[in-house]
Amino acid sequence: MIVQRRVVSAALAVTALLLTAGCSSGDEDPRYGTSTPSGSAGTATGSSSSGQSAARIPPAKGTVKVLRTVTEGLKTPWGLAPLPDGNLLVSSRDDGTITRITEKTGQKTELGTVSGVSPAGEGGLLGIALSPDYASDHMIYAYFTSASDNRIVRMLYDPKKPAGEQLGAPDTIFKGIPKGYIHNGGRIAFGPDGMLYAGTGESGQRGLAQDKKSLGGKILRLTPEGDPAPGNPFPDSPVYTYGHRNVQGLAWDSKQRLFASEFGQDTWDELNAITPGDDYGWPNAEGRSSDSKYHNPITQWHTDDASPSGIAYAEGSIWMAGLKGQRLWRIPLDGTKASAAPQAFLTREYGRLRTVVSAGGDKLWLVTSNTDGRGTPKSGDDRILELQVS
Repeated sequence: MIVQRRVVSAALAVTALLLTAGCSSGDEDPRYGTSTPSGSAGTATGSSSSGQSAARIPPAKGTVKVLRTVTEGLKTPWGLAPLPDGNLLVSSRDDGTITRITEKTGQKTELGTVSGVSPAGEGGLLGIALSPDYASDHMIYAYFTSASDNRIVRMLYDPKKPAGEQLGAPDTIFKGIPKGYIHNGGRIAFGPDGMLYAGTGESGQRGLAQDKKSLGGKILRLTPEGDPAPGNPFPDSPVYTYGHRNVQGLAWDSKQRLFASEFGQDTWDELNAITPGDDYGWPNAEGRSSDSKYHNPITQWHTDDASPSGIAYAEGSIWMAGLKGQRLWRIPLDGTKASAAPQAFLTREYGRLRTVVSAGGDKLWLVTSNTDGRGTPKSGDDRILELQVS
């Protein structure tokens, strides 16, 4: 079975490559509290497509309407994965649990606790994603901080078992990603090529980002079994791009181009278009650089205005959740460039924003992050919202 899946994965990757040619220190410092890659809309948190088949340039100005609060009273929510039945899975960074949210009623059902999670600082249970073969294998993938490293596991989800006992034992498919009190990365998403992409941080050790032998400060591309994906830019390596400080969001547009959000240090946060093998500059460059060997961001923000986390693609734009910035950014696209200035929505209305995921068409799911130790939580203050955007 494993051999068959690897053969299929390799074929998908080769086909995709033939078709195709990114913490602010103000937020993440503990003192404060293109060649296009292969890829389809991923089925996992932070990666999705609005289903548009033809490229178009969206209007310079868009709109956001909050349709409803889906659920509230969440504790340190981090990753979000929509299920095929329309319900939602959400991970709790500090509790190490995964909870199913009934989309129509907001009812919460705890699946279970992911064993091996060792939360501290920005580490814990982070991104989650559904297997590309979820319909047949019912596997949930998770990125988490253990006692020794950051790693990726997969677990069988059996909804027929009692609440709290629905998660199987974690099977570690990839380990050895550097961990730290800060800069653990954590976003995972399956791309249109069926490969697993992971954003990592340099764990506060800046030099790791430029070291292509290190897993820190990178975007990684893996098979579903955790091997380096076929067609990666560096032989026998999972490294897809390097020179990142702390990648927090991953999303593909309708043309299968990958975008990533990234925390800067004191000056510039970034949204990047991802080109396999490219160097995104950190720690030698933060934001735009005059040095041509570094891949410049599509756009950049002062760290007080963003501290970007999850991103999603919908209606011709990238939508980016801001933590310290406490707002949702819209970045309209013309290919891999911004077609107009970024536009902010929901500024300080819901506090810190952690994750945004496509809900199909012009709808988004948005997850707040006010119980993460840096927000100002109130009763029921972390929630999932349904948005309509244009």
